[in-house]
Amino acid sequence: MNQSVNRTPFEILARYERLSLAHASDTQDKLEAPGLWRGIGFRVGSRLLVSGIDEINELLAVPVLTPVPGTQPWLLGVANVRGNLVPVVDFARFLFGERTQHSDRTRLLVVRQGGGSVALLVDEVFGQRTVDEEQRREAGREDDPRLARFADSRVGEQQLAIFSMNRLVRAPDFRQAAA
Repeated sequence: MNQSVNRTPFEILARYERLSLAHASDTQDKLEAPGLWRGIGFRVGSRLLVSGIDEINELLAVPVLTPVPGTQPWLLGVANVRGNLVPVVDFARFLFGERTQHSDRTRLLVVRQGGGSVALLVDEVFGQRTVDEEQRREAGREDDPRLARFADSRVGEQQLAIFSMNRLVRAPDFRQAAA
């Protein structure tokens, strides 16, 4: 006879909690394993990029934007994100001069900068990626000059460019959004 039939609801929930906590602690050990770097993968145009998980504060669906006159064409406007006005940059247009085509996969990556945050419009976010020491040793150099100032290397089978959001938000041309 099945033992769970004789258990009280409290005993069943307590068992689920024990199993969940055991899984969570095992997962945490894997996530904090030495030599692993974790990032968020995303697509800008045809290029696949990954940025450190600590460099991206939030992922959002694209909200209503208010245009800002007298700015660079890549600054799409500002969005109200929980009561804060956040500038929204068409990332593909900034990097490659090509407009991002809006789709149901288009997302905003919210990145912290000096006095607040900035949101980067990307074609798609494809989730968390982990890079190990071996992948870093075998990494190729980024050869696209438009990306090379922000990304030193490309890793993995997909050739993900490891993109530094910190370098991006400090770049003089990125900080100068006025036309």
